[in-house]
Amino acid sequence: MHNFYYFATGPLAWIAFLVFIGGSIWRFRELLELAKRKDSIVFEYMDTKFALRSIVHWLIPFGSRSMKINPTMTVVTFLFHICLFLTPLFVFGHVILWKENFNISWFTLPNAVADLMTLIVIASCLFFLWRRIKLPDVKYLTTPLDFIILFIVATPFVSGFWAYHQFPGFATMTIIHIISGEIMLMAIPFTKLFHMFLFPFTRGYIGSEFGGVRMAKDW
Repeated sequence: MHNFYYFATGPLAWIAFLVFIGGSIWRFRELLELAKRKDSIVFEYMDTKFALRSIVHWLIPFGSRSMKINPTMTVVTFLFHICLFLTPLFVFGHVILWKENFNISWFTLPNAVADLMTLIVIASCLFFLWRRIKLPDVKYLTTPLDFIILFIVATPFVSGFWAYHQFPGFATMTIIHIISGEIMLMAIPFTKLFHMFLFPFTRGYIGSEFGGVRMAKDW
């Protein structure tokens, strides 16, 4: 168990970071080349003013008409993304690992807050799962990969919560937490999770087209 733990936190962690960074660079380059071949005019449309205007509006809760129409989805989505990003970055155990390995650290979340944010991510994943199973229009667009992505995202948070509170089998859950987190990191460049990087570009393009060409708002 100890050897596997050191492998997961050592070589496997480095592999995960290299795949994440290398895969992200490859995806950006691939999409850039695709844009040049298929729709080179996309670069002519880009306008900083309209792009930023669109991005800002879509980053504000209920800043767009679609968000106002679906208030529950809006609240869950914003809470999910905020907690998904901030919890791994500021949870005490992760900051300690950065301190031990690279001698850098930053402030951490109170344990109770980290717990709450973890539960929000888990509950949000269950909500998204329910939508994909129960809502006809969402179910129609759902593929098996969508369920796999939900599982990939939820597992590090479920196992991390389990391990932190030392429920029965917490040692095994600690290993699962580490490996599942590394799997999620490696999956980002090759799945829909990559939208975390593409959002400003797609939103900026749409905002530029609507604002600069159609003379209209895109929210």
